[in-house]
Amino acid sequence: MATANTHFPLSAAPISGRIFGSEPKRGDVAVFKLPSDNETDYIKRIVGLPGDKLQMKRGRLFINDKIVPRRKIEPFAMQAENGRFVAVPRYIETLPNGVVHEILEKDGDSGPLDNTPAYTVPKGHYFAMGDNRDNSLDSRVPNQQGVNGVGFIPAKNLVGRAEVLFFSTDGSASIFEPWGWFHAARFKRFFQGIK
Repeated sequence: MATANTHFPLSAAPISGRIFGSEPKRGDVAVFKLPSDNETDYIKRIVGLPGDKLQMKRGRLFINDKIVPRRKIEPFAMQAENGRFVAVPRYIETLPNGVVHEILEKDGDSGPLDNTPAYTVPKGHYFAMGDNRDNSLDSRVPNQQGVNGVGFIPAKNLVGRAEVLFFSTDGSASIFEPWGWFHAARFKRFFQGIK
């Protein structure tokens, strides 16, 4: 699972330059330069291709006016701010091209980004979402004046396909609190392949 607001500390991505050998496919987990500053590296799942129409309705993803199937599986244990673990609803989602991946819905289907306008992806751009749907700054948040969102991702901002998870946390430590990274680290997930 690609984590929610995964970005590399101080933009220290393990890769530099573009390494996509071909156009990204729906379901690829991609590293890209955040369009609002063209410096910060983000990692999200590509769900929308050029020309696609996407919309969230009551927590469900629609691509080209068709609902993306999902099925509920066992909850995910996530550590809350108070240190206790909470059961977060988890689903298997199947994209139109058959790519299967897990998503989390911490706020159920009524989070702040679970009902959106329809987005049509412009030519030469992509639409990306985090797998932790209720805790992700992604293409559902437009990059506009006064809002440092993500919006549509220009092809030129794509750095490459994410293949290996080299660092993972339970979300209890902020990226700006490196002293908390060790306690928040999920060591069992280090260096695992990304699906």
